[in-house]
Amino acid sequence: MNDIPLSSESEAQAAQDLPRLIERMHRRYLDVVRIELSKHNYHDISPVQAVMLGTIGGTSGAEEISVRDLIERGYYLGSNASYNLKGLVDGGYVDRQTSARDKRSAQLKLSEKGLKVLSIVVALNKATAESLVKNGGRDIQTAYQTLRQFERRWTEVIRAEGPTTDDSL
Repeated sequence: MNDIPLSSESEAQAAQDLPRLIERMHRRYLDVVRIELSKHNYHDISPVQAVMLGTIGGTSGAEEISVRDLIERGYYLGSNASYNLKGLVDGGYVDRQTSARDKRSAQLKLSEKGLKVLSIVVALNKATAESLVKNGGRDIQTAYQTLRQFERRWTEVIRAEGPTTDDSL
Protein backbone atom coordinates (compact mmCIF):
# COMPACT_ATOMS: atom_id res chain seq x y z
CA MET A 1 0.00 0.00 0.00
CA ASN A 2 1.30 3.44 -0.96
CA ASP A 3 1.49 5.75 2.07
CA ILE A 4 1.91 8.86 -0.09
CA PRO A 5 -1.26 10.95 -0.55
CA LEU A 6 -2.43 11.17 -4.17
CA SER A 7 -1.75 14.92 -4.32
CA SER A 8 1.90 14.30 -3.41
CA GLU A 9 2.64 11.42 -5.80
CA SER A 10 4.20 13.64 -8.46
CA GLU A 11 6.35 15.41 -5.85
CA ALA A 12 7.46 12.05 -4.45
CA GLN A 13 8.35 10.80 -7.93
CA ALA A 14 10.30 13.97 -8.63
CA ALA A 15 12.19 13.54 -5.35
CA GLN A 16 13.00 9.93 -6.27
CA ASP A 17 14.23 11.00 -9.72
CA LEU A 18 16.32 13.88 -8.41
CA PRO A 19 19.55 11.89 -7.80
CA ARG A 20 19.60 10.78 -11.45
CA LEU A 21 18.88 14.33 -12.57
CA ILE A 22 21.75 15.63 -10.43
CA GLU A 23 24.08 13.07 -12.00
CA ARG A 24 22.98 14.05 -15.53
CA MET A 25 23.35 17.74 -14.69
CA HIS A 26 26.89 17.12 -13.43
CA ARG A 27 27.81 15.34 -16.68
CA ARG A 28 26.29 18.17 -18.73
CA TYR A 29 28.17 20.74 -16.66
CA LEU A 30 31.43 18.92 -17.34
CA ASP A 31 30.56 18.89 -21.06
CA VAL A 32 30.04 22.68 -20.96
CA VAL A 33 33.36 23.13 -19.13
CA ARG A 34 35.07 20.93 -21.76
CA ILE A 35 33.67 23.11 -24.57
CA GLU A 36 34.79 26.29 -22.81
CA LEU A 37 38.29 24.92 -22.21
CA SER A 38 38.53 23.94 -25.87
CA LYS A 39 37.52 27.47 -26.94
CA HIS A 40 40.50 28.74 -24.95
CA ASN A 41 42.84 26.05 -26.37
CA TYR A 42 43.23 24.08 -23.15
CA HIS A 43 43.35 20.48 -24.31
CA ASP A 44 45.66 18.98 -21.67
CA ILE A 45 43.27 19.41 -18.72
CA SER A 46 40.03 17.55 -18.16
CA PRO A 47 36.82 19.27 -17.06
CA VAL A 48 37.02 17.46 -13.70
CA GLN A 49 40.54 18.80 -13.21
CA ALA A 50 39.43 22.32 -14.17
CA VAL A 51 36.62 22.20 -11.61
CA MET A 52 39.05 20.78 -9.05
CA LEU A 53 41.11 23.97 -9.43
CA GLY A 54 38.26 25.86 -7.73
CA THR A 55 38.34 23.44 -4.82
CA ILE A 56 42.08 23.94 -4.48
CA GLY A 57 42.26 27.72 -4.86
CA GLY A 58 38.74 28.89 -4.08
CA THR A 59 37.05 31.29 -6.47
CA SER A 60 39.91 33.78 -6.08
CA GLY A 61 42.59 31.15 -6.65
CA ALA A 62 44.62 32.49 -3.73
CA GLU A 63 43.90 29.74 -1.22
CA GLU A 64 46.16 26.86 -0.30
CA ILE A 65 44.83 23.47 0.67
CA SER A 66 46.25 20.17 1.83
CA VAL A 67 45.70 17.06 -0.26
CA ARG A 68 43.65 15.60 2.59
CA ASP A 69 41.39 18.67 2.73
CA LEU A 70 41.01 18.56 -1.05
CA ILE A 71 39.61 15.06 -0.82
CA GLU A 72 37.34 15.92 2.12
CA ARG A 73 36.06 19.30 0.85
CA GLY A 74 35.71 18.34 -2.76
CA TYR A 75 34.12 15.00 -2.07
CA TYR A 76 36.64 13.30 -4.34
CA LEU A 77 37.52 9.66 -4.02
CA GLY A 78 41.13 9.18 -2.99
CA SER A 79 42.29 7.37 -6.12
CA ASN A 80 40.44 9.78 -8.45
CA ALA A 81 41.79 12.78 -6.58
CA SER A 82 45.34 11.42 -6.75
CA TYR A 83 45.08 10.70 -10.48
CA ASN A 84 43.62 14.12 -11.30
CA LEU A 85 45.96 15.94 -8.95
CA LYS A 86 48.99 14.27 -10.56
CA GLY A 87 47.74 15.50 -13.95
CA LEU A 88 47.31 19.03 -12.59
CA VAL A 89 50.80 19.08 -11.08
CA ASP A 90 52.41 17.49 -14.18
CA GLY A 91 50.54 19.95 -16.43
CA GLY A 92 51.78 22.93 -14.45
CA TYR A 93 48.33 23.96 -13.16
CA VAL A 94 49.05 23.30 -9.48
CA ASP A 95 52.16 23.69 -7.34
CA ARG A 96 52.60 20.95 -4.74
CA GLN A 97 54.77 21.68 -1.71
CA THR A 98 55.65 18.73 0.53
CA SER A 99 55.59 19.50 4.24
CA ALA A 100 59.01 19.73 5.89
CA ARG A 101 57.59 18.15 9.07
CA ASP A 102 55.63 15.31 7.51
CA LYS A 103 56.72 14.07 4.09
CA ARG A 104 53.33 12.36 3.66
CA SER A 105 51.56 15.73 3.77
CA ALA A 106 51.53 18.32 1.00
CA GLN A 107 50.05 21.76 0.39
CA LEU A 108 48.54 22.66 -2.96
CA LYS A 109 48.37 26.07 -4.59
CA LEU A 110 47.35 27.16 -8.07
CA SER A 111 50.10 28.20 -10.46
CA GLU A 112 49.65 31.09 -12.90
CA LYS A 113 48.47 28.58 -15.51
CA GLY A 114 45.95 27.17 -13.01
CA LEU A 115 44.71 30.66 -12.19
CA LYS A 116 44.01 31.30 -15.88
CA VAL A 117 41.92 28.15 -16.20
CA LEU A 118 40.12 28.90 -12.94
CA SER A 119 39.19 32.34 -14.26
CA ILE A 120 37.60 30.67 -17.29
CA VAL A 121 35.51 28.35 -15.09
CA VAL A 122 34.51 31.19 -12.76
CA ALA A 123 33.45 33.36 -15.72
CA LEU A 124 31.44 30.47 -17.16
CA ASN A 125 29.69 29.91 -13.83
CA LYS A 126 28.98 33.62 -13.45
CA ALA A 127 27.51 33.92 -16.96
CA THR A 128 25.35 30.84 -16.38
CA ALA A 129 24.12 32.15 -13.04
CA GLU A 130 23.30 35.57 -14.47
CA SER A 131 21.33 33.99 -17.30
CA LEU A 132 19.42 31.68 -14.97
CA VAL A 133 18.56 34.47 -12.54
CA LYS A 134 17.45 36.74 -15.37
CA ASN A 135 15.19 34.06 -16.86
CA GLY A 136 13.79 32.46 -13.72
CA GLY A 137 15.25 34.01 -10.61
CA ARG A 138 12.43 33.16 -8.25
CA ASP A 139 12.89 29.43 -8.90
CA ILE A 140 16.65 29.45 -8.33
CA GLN A 141 16.38 29.94 -4.57
CA THR A 142 13.77 27.18 -4.27
CA ALA A 143 15.94 24.79 -6.31
CA TYR A 144 18.98 25.69 -4.22
CA GLN A 145 17.13 25.11 -0.94
CA THR A 146 15.77 21.77 -2.16
CA LEU A 147 19.21 20.56 -3.23
CA ARG A 148 20.65 21.63 0.13
CA GLN A 149 17.92 19.60 1.85
CA PHE A 150 18.97 16.55 -0.13
CA GLU A 151 22.61 17.19 0.73
CA ARG A 152 21.84 17.51 4.45
CA ARG A 153 19.70 14.37 4.41
CA TRP A 154 22.32 12.31 2.60
CA THR A 155 25.00 13.65 4.94
CA GLU A 156 22.90 12.52 7.92
CA VAL A 157 22.55 9.06 6.40
CA ILE A 158 26.30 8.83 5.83
CA ARG A 159 27.05 9.95 9.38
CA ALA A 160 24.56 7.45 10.78
CA GLU A 161 26.06 4.77 8.47
CA GLY A 162 22.69 3.75 7.19
CA PRO A 163 19.22 4.97 6.29
CA THR A 164 16.86 6.07 9.01
CA THR A 165 13.08 6.27 9.01
CA ASP A 166 13.21 9.99 9.81
CA ASP A 167 11.10 11.96 7.34
CA SER A 168 12.89 15.26 8.01
CA LEU A 169 13.78 15.76 4.35
